[in-house]
Amino acid sequence: MAEPTTAEKTRILYDIESIKQLKYRYWRCNDQKLMDEIGDCFTEDATADYASNTKLEGREAIVRFLRENVGRKDLISIHQGFNPEIEITGKTTARGQWRFFNYMNYAEARMVMNIWATYEDEYVKQAGEWKIRTTRITYTLSETTTTSRSI
Repeated sequence: MAEPTTAEKTRILYDIESIKQLKYRYWRCNDQKLMDEIGDCFTEDATADYASNTKLEGREAIVRFLRENVGRKDLISIHQGFNPEIEITGKTTARGQWRFFNYMNYAEARMVMNIWATYEDEYVKQAGEWKIRTTRITYTLSETTTTSRSI
């Protein structure tokens, strides 16, 4: 196998950084309740498995699920992703794995969930922009506690 050229290495690094920015945008849109923008992170035919016994097919179904579950006004969420392992598998395809921590405070229910998990994603570049084609969460640990007051 031939050593990649400097231009190829640069493209690979640029693509990896672009995918990182995509995932950061996805989590930011969740936390800031930007459900009208979050759809831009996905391909039209994207699929999602959020380990909630619900396999979602298509961007519209994913956005609807996120709007109803993460977009709730009584929920404060803080998504933190780290340790990305991103592999560029072709000029327009990639896959990645992220470790993940999510703090979710349901103010009205006075309940807090702490979730540790792994995201496994597949990405595709469409019209020069990376999008999530598939995403799947595998939970490592989830803890639920009650709070004495709402925020």
